[in-house]
Amino acid sequence: MSRDDPAIVCDHLSVRFRDFVAVDDLSFEVPRCSLFGFLGPNGAGKSTTVSVLCTLLAPSSGGARVAGFDVAKAPDQVRARIGVLFQDPCVDDRLTGLENLELHALVYGVPRAERKQRMAQAVELTGLGASVNNIVRSYSGGMRRRLELARVLLHRPEVLFLDEPTAGLDPQTRRNFWQHLSELRQQRGMTVFLTTHYLEEVEDADAVTIVDRGKAVAQGSPSELKARLPPELSHGKAALEDVFVHLTGASIREEEASSRDHVRREVQRRGRLR
Repeated sequence: MSRDDPAIVCDHLSVRFRDFVAVDDLSFEVPRCSLFGFLGPNGAGKSTTVSVLCTLLAPSSGGARVAGFDVAKAPDQVRARIGVLFQDPCVDDRLTGLENLELHALVYGVPRAERKQRMAQAVELTGLGASVNNIVRSYSGGMRRRLELARVLLHRPEVLFLDEPTAGLDPQTRRNFWQHLSELRQQRGMTVFLTTHYLEEVEDADAVTIVDRGKAVAQGSPSELKARLPPELSHGKAALEDVFVHLTGASIREEEASSRDHVRREVQRRGRLR
C-alpha cells in the first residue's frame, strides 16, 4: 500500500439481514496514519460496519478495502494487518498478562526470535510494568485495557480498530489510555479507527463520519462539522456533541442490542467468527 493510499475505503457498502438493513450504501475513506472517529446513535450500523471491515461479515453489496486489501476477497491479508480492541474484554483472566501476550504472539505467527523483544516493548509502551506477571483476574479495569492494547500491538498492525475502548473506565484511566495511545500512534504511524459514545475523545480526530440508520449523515473534520451547525444551536461555542444531537436527534434508542444480535447470529452462521 502506497503512503498516499487510504488505510480504509468503504465503497457503497450495504449489509442486509433478510428484511433488516443494517448498513445502507455507506461510503467513506480513512486517511493513512489518521485518527478516524466513526460515530452514531444506538442501532446506527456501527458494529455491523466494523464487523465487515474486520472480515467477520461479508457485504451484501458494495465493498471495502483495509490496508489495501479487499475484505471479502483477501480476508487473511486484512486480518494480518489489523488489530481489534473490542468493547467486551477478550483476555483470559486465568492466565498471567505475560501468558496472554505469548498466546497472542503464537496465534499471529510472530517469529520466535522476536517474541520476547516485542512483548517487552508492548509492556513498556502500555505501562503494564511488573503487573504483566500477575494473574489477569487481579487486574483493575484499566490494567486489563492496557493488557488488551499491548496484546493487539504485538503483530504490529497497520490499522487499529477501537470499539468503545474506554467504556466503563474512570476518567483518570481514560486519560491515561489516550495518552498511551497517542504516544503509540506517533511511534508506530498507525491508523486508528474509533467508535465511542464519549464524543470528547474525537475532538482531536483528523476525520469523522457520523452515521444514522445505516447511512452517513455527515463527514469531515470536527472543526468542519461544527462550522456547519446553525448559530442558534451552538450556544456561542459549538461542540461535537451539539453536531451529533442535531443530526441524529436527542431521543435515546433501544435498537443497539437488536442490531448486535443480528450481527452475532450472522457471523456464527457464516462460520467466520474466530
